[in-house]
Amino acid sequence: MHPQSSEKRTACREFFDALELCHANVWAKWTGGCNQAKRELNKCLHHESVARAARNREEAKLRNTRREKALRELHEDD
Repeated sequence: MHPQSSEKRTACREFFDALELCHANVWAKWTGGCNQAKRELNKCLHHESVARAARNREEAKLRNTRREKALRELHEDD
């Protein structure tokens, strides 16, 4: 099971469920029958990761802007 599959995360839940259901069939699991479900899960997780990274970048830009503004105001009095 993926660490990303915690109950808190619901973004790719249907793909996790599909892969888990496929893995219940041991024959399909070991003969490549679940490869498509795995690819779809990986694609979903990748898209989620890219979106999260973009959000984090934007938040970091805002934090840096605020930090730089605070430093400028602090050094204005010097």
